[in-house]
Amino acid sequence: MKLGESARRLLDWLDAPDDPAVPGYDPVHLGALLILVLVVVGALYWLLWTLLVFEGGIFPKIGAALSVAFTSKTLADYGYLGQPYAMGAFEGWVGNVCALALTAGALAALFYLYSRAAQRRR
Repeated sequence: MKLGESARRLLDWLDAPDDPAVPGYDPVHLGALLILVLVVVGALYWLLWTLLVFEGGIFPKIGAALSVAFTSKTLADYGYLGQPYAMGAFEGWVGNVCALALTAGALAALFYLYSRAAQRRR
């Protein structure tokens, strides 16, 4: 077999018409899906990190706020002297609360999409 004939066979194989029984495949869709997955994973990481880790996370702040609300402790007992300079245990509460709101919104949207899909399936 000659080199020219091998190259012609290779080109014929690459340029062969698509089988109509096989679903269409577009590499751009795969690339877009990979980028979308990276964006979603990055957003989820940022959201959970801000909620649970940033400036101590939200749980110590909830505990301190409940302690101030229902016991004789004051904000000064937790190092709070005034916003924005010396907030003590409440440092970073705005970021934590925003992340909590975004997480609740994302969960509500996912629940809505899941319930709509479940209704269509019935």
